[in-house]
Amino acid sequence: MTTRTAPADSQPGTPPRRGRPRKGSSTLTRDAVVAAAISVIDDEGVEGVSMRTVARRLGVDPKSLYNYVDGKDNLLDAVAEHILVGVALPEPTGALDADLRAIGRTFRAATLAHPRAGALVLTRQLSSSAGLQPVATVLSVLRTAGCGPEEAVHLLRTLLASVIGTLLREVAAGPTFGVVGPEATATRQRDLEASQLPVLVEAAPHLARFRHDEEFEYALDLIVTAVTRKVDEGHLR
Repeated sequence: MTTRTAPADSQPGTPPRRGRPRKGSSTLTRDAVVAAAISVIDDEGVEGVSMRTVARRLGVDPKSLYNYVDGKDNLLDAVAEHILVGVALPEPTGALDADLRAIGRTFRAATLAHPRAGALVLTRQLSSSAGLQPVATVLSVLRTAGCGPEEAVHLLRTLLASVIGTLLREVAAGPTFGVVGPEATATRQRDLEASQLPVLVEAAPHLARFRHDEEFEYALDLIVTAVTRKVDEGHLR
């Protein structure tokens, strides 16, 4: 009669574990934890993230995650940093207008790759070198254009306020007054025209319609034009 040896991690009298096997610590990494958190966000939104939900997705005990992150807040920082690190920022050309537009469009594309993580990426204040790289890139472009350090910071914050605000509206909030889609737009236009407020009736065809690409490009053009004009005026003084 052959005697079967129990697995090393089992205990006498413990029933065999059913379902997906728990992954060993050798296969669990910080990158895997972050990827699992992003997966949860894509499916359930940021509000669905907890140490327990991420551990469940990995098939591990929640306590094991603390070997890689300090807790939920640190995990969310890691998610934001991971997405930002993946942003393939374009190489600066030395043309301020073109460089700022390219950075804005690249940042939008990265945000929309994980739209439910958009608010997280756009609002976390990161302190690591990797997380700060996009800020450093914009500052470098502004400094190359001739801005001093203080002026570059003012312009950076103005740029970010416009771009981030526009992107937050796209990924985390409804369009301002307008709606998306032809049927909804037609209904909204009728509502605006029925208000009997002359200025709304006049603007109704435009106020009812909302196109994300068009709105982003308009906001980007407006802020980049303002920044480049400000920089040019500084050179004239």
